[in-house]
Amino acid sequence: MSRERHLERIAEVRAGTRAERVPYPIHIRECEVVGTGMVGSGLLRLTLGGDGTAGFESHAPCEHVKLVFPDERGELRLPVPDGLVLRWPRPMPVSREYTVRRYDAATGEIDLDIALHQGGLAAEWAANATPGTRVHVAGPPGGVVVPAHYENYLLGGDITALPAIARRLEELPRTAAGWAFIEVADASEEIELSAPEDVAVRWLHRGVAAPGTSDVLERAVRTVQVPPGERVFVWLAGEAGVLKPLRRWVRDELGVPREDCDITGYWKRGIADFDEEHEDEVGGAA
Repeated sequence: MSRERHLERIAEVRAGTRAERVPYPIHIRECEVVGTGMVGSGLLRLTLGGDGTAGFESHAPCEHVKLVFPDERGELRLPVPDGLVLRWPRPMPVSREYTVRRYDAATGEIDLDIALHQGGLAAEWAANATPGTRVHVAGPPGGVVVPAHYENYLLGGDITALPAIARRLEELPRTAAGWAFIEVADASEEIELSAPEDVAVRWLHRGVAAPGTSDVLERAVRTVQVPPGERVFVWLAGEAGVLKPLRRWVRDELGVPREDCDITGYWKRGIADFDEEHEDEVGGAA
């Protein structure tokens, strides 16, 4: 899909009646860290800039980029541009995916909010990054574009999904209605959100339970009742096992058709660099 065509398609979907994943031309770029800072107690905001951000695009709240790191031998193996996509070397380079929280075309700054957890490769790298630190960024490969014509929006996830939820709440029409459920450890991980007045936001505290082991998100989402005759767009993300029963509930009990929902496992307990799209096959979308 050409640059002009994908922009046309994004405009068509936004003006249409149902959500659609729209691919973008994919690039690899070298960026530099221009700042870091905490967002609540659970997210570290990494701000990237420099000449490498020129031409970056950001169109959907759920889109992601891959940060590419050297392997255990210190070798940095990068994908090669191949038309509108990237051709990745095998075995796959070491990389981690993060949602684009913000892109400012005027300054060229890209914000990535990284959930902190012990042993996380990218989290530890970001915690030690200083202005001038350089990193290669691949993507985004596209995102789910959602029209403003749904009567309701149901959003939910854990702290790894919080950046995408926060951005989607900001970009929803101020007349939008719906629900947002966000699982965090405790109140210290809550952040300020800009939600439409008729979108009810609920913070869910899992307490001492380890991430990915609590059912607080599932129980809360299951309380939603969509008014008869009204359409709802469902966006859920987080630990893959936690989302599994919600997939069935959305389909069988809420009765939401496939084209009106986007449910994605961002991570899976015990698996590093989990990629739901390629769970059974190593691959690279970005």
